[in-house]
Amino acid sequence: MLLLMGSFLLFMALGMPISFCMFSSSAFYLLASDITLVSLVQRVSAGVYSFPLLAAPCFILAGAIMNTSGITDRIFDWCNRMVGHIPGGLGHTNVLASIVFAGMSGTAVADAGGLGQVELKAMKDAGFDEPFSLAITAASSTIGPIIPPSLPAVMVGVIGGVSVGRIFVGGLVPGLLMGACLSVMVYILAVKRGYPREKKATLREVLLASKKAFFSMMTVVIAIGGILAGVFTPTEAGVVALAYATLLGFAYRELTPGKLYGIVVESSGVILSVLFIIASGSIFGWILAIEQVPQSITMWFVSRISSAGMALLVINILLVIAGMFLDSMCSISLLTPILLPVALRYGIDPVHFSIVMILNLMIGLITPPVGVVLYILSSISGVSFDRIVKAVLPFLLALFVALVVVTYVPATVTWLPNLLYNR
Repeated sequence: MLLLMGSFLLFMALGMPISFCMFSSSAFYLLASDITLVSLVQRVSAGVYSFPLLAAPCFILAGAIMNTSGITDRIFDWCNRMVGHIPGGLGHTNVLASIVFAGMSGTAVADAGGLGQVELKAMKDAGFDEPFSLAITAASSTIGPIIPPSLPAVMVGVIGGVSVGRIFVGGLVPGLLMGACLSVMVYILAVKRGYPREKKATLREVLLASKKAFFSMMTVVIAIGGILAGVFTPTEAGVVALAYATLLGFAYRELTPGKLYGIVVESSGVILSVLFIIASGSIFGWILAIEQVPQSITMWFVSRISSAGMALLVINILLVIAGMFLDSMCSISLLTPILLPVALRYGIDPVHFSIVMILNLMIGLITPPVGVVLYILSSISGVSFDRIVKAVLPFLLALFVALVVVTYVPATVTWLPNLLYNR
């Protein structure tokens, strides 16, 4: 065990990606334990041999296609017509667009990198200061992996053996709650700072925007509606969303065979990265199970913490710290096998735990010192990382309010899955 953790920490200190740290330290452990390396190959293969995991490449590709096929522009225009007249105008549009786009892409990076560019340009043209625009764009992008479909939900489900469908459905209410908290903060800041708002759209303008965005919005209806209605599984929803987004891109004449080839090539790197993280986490988690690390950590919790509420508080603190330093996908791969048994020991619903975990790690995407989404937006805009961090603090507060509610009111997560799955 000392060799496993020692080599893992050494590789991290050398700057290796976490996935390679898990893979390499696992290989060292097997060699030192006289366990054949065939076990390494078998466990790595088993880690990605999963039907639910087929949804991951589909959602990644679908999000990339939507960002280049005019779908995001149509969605943003419709959202602006609906809520742009509220104080804070485009800030609310930003949040609503992220909620809608969340039902298509499944990742925060796809939201920030694609829809974010549309949002930033519109807010700059309307007179919003750049730090505020970047901050609300970063904060709203965290909704993407909470509302289904969700790539992190697929990972947690596969690694933890939790129903992906239940996690998908369980993220609907928390995602809407996050949007509501962010909109309240936008309103407060808009009134305080005198931010502009759009002229209220006429009925004719709303209808025209709705007509223009109708087929784009149907992506959400097909993906989420199909899952809720039991027409297809989350994996099949990913395939359907990908096929529909591709057809829509060609219908809008924004997508060409050449562009599609480029998107597939570019997305392949992201897909392979995600799959390698899961594969490495599989062998690492297997070794932790052999060494009975999850059982030891569970016993530590039980011997020192008597209530589920306190256990959730400690888990939240651990996840927030992990999210501040580690990539969310790596954190899920590394921590799910360790913390899920703890949650189960305290009688915490696995779906509830899954959403709490994902929400914590999404907040980590906009929290320094790493803050992946903040770095992406900084590179897009040219605004310094420090200025964006300062501007995002009020929205971090709003997201932490949502996290507290989701953590200590389990029904916000479990009510809808239990209703739909007749439990």
